[in-house]
Amino acid sequence: MSAISCEIPNSAVAEVFIENRAHLWRVARKIVSTAEVADDVVQDAYLRIADGSCERSVDRPMGYCCQVVRNLALDHCRRLRVESSYRCFETDVELVDVPGFCTPDRRLCERQVIAAVESALAALPSRTRKAFEFHRIEGLTQREIAKRLGCALGLVNGLIAEATDAVRSCGTHLLDAQAH
Repeated sequence: MSAISCEIPNSAVAEVFIENRAHLWRVARKIVSTAEVADDVVQDAYLRIADGSCERSVDRPMGYCCQVVRNLALDHCRRLRVESSYRCFETDVELVDVPGFCTPDRRLCERQVIAAVESALAALPSRTRKAFEFHRIEGLTQREIAKRLGCALGLVNGLIAEATDAVRSCGTHLLDAQAH
């Protein structure tokens, strides 16, 4: 026997809904996450039943009401599942680094870092600075640098290491100064 027939008018279904609201709320509560959501589901179900666009009669009004509540509760859960797949709550949007956007503080910090690196490189002996620049900026191999500078390959390795330590230490000092 189908749920829709011509025995009980739509207004009677709304009355059955109101009389059994507590039971219908429990049906919704078993499916959805919170009592507040269950309240919303029951309210939506009542509005759909009471404001039905067409006059229909129902053979078993309580079963029909339960089915409407159940369907709306399941729809709510499905909608949450789909929406949660689009959201990423692990990321704090305030902390997201937007490419191309630079705050004044960040710009100042970058300028200070560049100035500190330039100062550290300027304080190095000329050959050490050139070896570092050839390696880091021009991308030359140590063998090519040794050839350009006219020195041993082992010395080039030491010069690059010395310059790298100088640049690294100026960054550490700069971070310490900014923290205070």
